[in-house]
Amino acid sequence: MYLVSNHRPSRRKFLADSSLAAGSVLLAGKARSLSSAIARELSLTATGPFQPTWASLRAHYHYPEWFHDAKFGIFLHWGVYSVPAHGSEWYEKHMYGDPATIKWHTEHYGPPAKFGYKNFIPMFKAQHWDPDAWAELFKHAGAKYVMPVAIHHDGFAMWDSAVVPWNAARMGPHRDVIGELGKAVRRQGMKFGFSNHYMEHYNFIQPLPGLKTDLYDPKWAAFSSVADRNPAAFKRFLAMWVAASKELIDKYEPDTLFYDNGVNPRKFDPQKLEVAAYYYNRASEWKKAVTILTKDHAYLAGNTEDYERQQRAPLTIQPHPWECDDSVGYRWGYLKNDHYWHVSTIVTHLVENVSRNGNLLLNFGPKPDGTFVETQLELMKGIGAWLRVNGEAIYETRPWSRFGEGASVNGRPPYTGSDFRFTTKGDVLYAIVMAWPGQHAVVRSLATSDALKGKVEQVQLLGHNGPLHFVQDAQGLTVTMPSEQPCQYAYSLKISGLKFA
Repeated sequence: MYLVSNHRPSRRKFLADSSLAAGSVLLAGKARSLSSAIARELSLTATGPFQPTWASLRAHYHYPEWFHDAKFGIFLHWGVYSVPAHGSEWYEKHMYGDPATIKWHTEHYGPPAKFGYKNFIPMFKAQHWDPDAWAELFKHAGAKYVMPVAIHHDGFAMWDSAVVPWNAARMGPHRDVIGELGKAVRRQGMKFGFSNHYMEHYNFIQPLPGLKTDLYDPKWAAFSSVADRNPAAFKRFLAMWVAASKELIDKYEPDTLFYDNGVNPRKFDPQKLEVAAYYYNRASEWKKAVTILTKDHAYLAGNTEDYERQQRAPLTIQPHPWECDDSVGYRWGYLKNDHYWHVSTIVTHLVENVSRNGNLLLNFGPKPDGTFVETQLELMKGIGAWLRVNGEAIYETRPWSRFGEGASVNGRPPYTGSDFRFTTKGDVLYAIVMAWPGQHAVVRSLATSDALKGKVEQVQLLGHNGPLHFVQDAQGLTVTMPSEQPCQYAYSLKISGLKFA
């Protein structure tokens, strides 16, 4: 059902993938219309309360409730870099600037002067890609929102763009990946957004001195942004970044926009503010609650904070919703012979984040043909199975007065049966025990000596029928556990009777 490699797309009239020369001539012929497209997008404005200032964003922005409720999303790094599947999704940078990668590339494809990064584009075919199968898979995994990379550092756009000519609708797959996936995801009732890493593109490639490359080929020089790096060219690039952002907003009405670290410097504030005000005013017209996700104080207001990698996630309860993005593999894009997480790692990271008012955005890297390796499929199925038992303790919850108790309060294993993480929903407290406690689970934070409002009246274990026997005293809440475990990895006690208002 979810092995999407079995999907066979319908016949299409494609441009000849084998002819990069024809593609470059096509792009060269589009130069005038490209300039017009950028000018058109730059001239667009959206009426509404948001002005391109931090003060205006601070005054009018509100965190979306749907994002606060969602807790779990799926991130996707899929692009031209999935073809070589070597080293990382930064392959374009390293094949021109890292001696070891240059050697590997030359051995497998030829020297960079004869086989450049552009030559991977016809090999990125997505011939088995089925966006509906993907969306069904993500829904079954328990995701509430999905966020593919719309454009990575390499500058190859995954949507049908009039602004970025090097895109998946004109080359490679010859499909509007963002548009098709967005429709499929929304048909499954999930929210849809995308990440934009384009700001990193301009200075991404730093060629090794003396290396012969294809980077100065006049037909493709603009694709790599190496041949022309004067101030005027950079100004044009910034205009293109704004135009591409507005185009994405208008074409796909995203529920989230994610910008990678490249937008962090304050010198890009004018561009960031223009796009933010435009996005939020457009969302007001759509009557949608949306958010911009950024890292490291890239935005001074009007955003949701994202933390890349779990080791950077907050260890305390935060006053506002936040998100951690991390990958199930060693890197972000598909790599041959990658090393992957275990389902237990996904579960514990999700629980840790939710107990601290955060979300988990979990990344997967599809293969260039549009399929997932079996290990990634198993990970999605595993977290989905856990959430079908324990989702009540995760979705639409809010933090308690403390996020947890036990020896592993730093958020890192090993966990024992005395490690708990807490969430709430109304007057229900969920105590998620991070390892099976054996015959008894003791929640010391619920001792009668503590200043608790109300008293425990009932304890249930999600996935187990019927209430559990318990004793609440000065030592804590001691719960007699059933003989059979209802799931694996972490176990949710549903505690009723306390008052949190």
